[in-house]
Amino acid sequence: MHSIDPGNSFATWREAARRMLAAGVPPQEILWEKADGLLAGIAEEPAIYHVSSSKAPAVPKAFLDLAVNAACHADPGRWALLYRILWRITHGGEKRLAEISTDPDIARARLMEKNVRREIHKMHAFVRFRKTGEREDGREIFVAWFEPEHHIVEAATPFFRKRFANMDWSIFTPKGCAHWDGETLAYTPGVERDPCDDPDALEAAWRTYYRSIFNPARLKTKAMQTEMPRRYWKNLPEAEIIEELIRDSRPRTGDMIATTPRPLRPEPRNDYLAHLRQLSEIPACSLPPPGTPPEEIARLLKSCRLCPLWQRATQAVPGRGPADARIMIVGEQPGDREDLEGTPFVGPAGQLLDQALAAAGIERDQAYLTNAVKHFKWTARGKVRLHAKPDAAEIDACKPWLLAELSSVAPEVLILLGNSAGRSLLGEGYPVTRHRGIIDAPHLAPRVILSYHPSYLLRLREPADRESTFEQFVHDLRLAVVHGD
Repeated sequence: MHSIDPGNSFATWREAARRMLAAGVPPQEILWEKADGLLAGIAEEPAIYHVSSSKAPAVPKAFLDLAVNAACHADPGRWALLYRILWRITHGGEKRLAEISTDPDIARARLMEKNVRREIHKMHAFVRFRKTGEREDGREIFVAWFEPEHHIVEAATPFFRKRFANMDWSIFTPKGCAHWDGETLAYTPGVERDPCDDPDALEAAWRTYYRSIFNPARLKTKAMQTEMPRRYWKNLPEAEIIEELIRDSRPRTGDMIATTPRPLRPEPRNDYLAHLRQLSEIPACSLPPPGTPPEEIARLLKSCRLCPLWQRATQAVPGRGPADARIMIVGEQPGDREDLEGTPFVGPAGQLLDQALAAAGIERDQAYLTNAVKHFKWTARGKVRLHAKPDAAEIDACKPWLLAELSSVAPEVLILLGNSAGRSLLGEGYPVTRHRGIIDAPHLAPRVILSYHPSYLLRLREPADRESTFEQFVHDLRLAVVHGD
């Protein structure tokens, strides 16, 4: 029996795991923790230390991507789990194990990975800096306190280095601390208590800002607590006024309704642009006002007659998903199933997308899904309606709807699937085969990703081609949940 304590270091665990693999030590013979008590006599055999880790078998990138994130989880059993998966891949003949999401070990590791990614997102959202002084050269110094559930400090702090590069800062947590001096991002052990006890003007500024953006008419208390769990409240300056804002939301909503003039609602017309002008008094070829909620966009979309596609379609298919989704996914157009059900991505391509999203660690119901073209374009083969590719004029005619959804949702990540989606928002010159991956388009979203449409994968005849392209597709989708630089 071998006792190995990697602490919370993935690098330490990886080196030890490589030596164990090279020596052929199976999972049941390793105790991934510090031996004490009755186990204090357990130690590694000296020969193990002389085994070169370079003799360890090669490991698939899919496992490494999973392990790096799962290793940040607070579960002490994560090291044993990762080594067991690694052993099965290298010695059990299960080379593609990391891609089998239904396997119990992989499912558990994926859940750890998901929890870690969510915690990183929470840290990015809920860290609040306080100014403590200035250097002699005038450079400001800030500190922050955060209490993460998992060991995410090193994974999460490159985000702050990039965003707050022009100031010195330290983030203190019980699970590690990070320090930036303008040149170096350094890490030190965690501290038990908040060393940043002195409040400053920044806290008042945060409270003023939060009060100004709080909309009582759109209050959803449960959803708010899901996004901002109560365990974070004690470290948020604005948390002091949350209860007050919730309590006062109902009378404030009543006042807003009583004082807001209600425009006359016109009857639906065939001319969509005239319809929009009457609703909002905006010029032709413009959009609904910024922030128009998706449900209102969907209602207006029913009257769209900007191109002939509406004549043969069952209905227009608007986007579907949370109005404040972090990720927005744009496909080409509805298919036969989508046209009948009025919901995007429910047919075969949607089912394949679901598999890819799950493999990438993205929850479909947390994303906003839509299409570049809102009506189904098809040709008949007997009684079957077959997909027909929309042309440039049809894509351009639908662009105002897509931009309206983009303006309303304002996602952090925009994923464009296929050439039609790319053509709609990026213009010509962005074929997927040459421009897959992250696209520099900050006018659309902080991060824009271009990848295959799942229907393209369904058309591939060779299983090997389909499998390889699916791996590339999942890799592109994972770019939506990667944090840091």
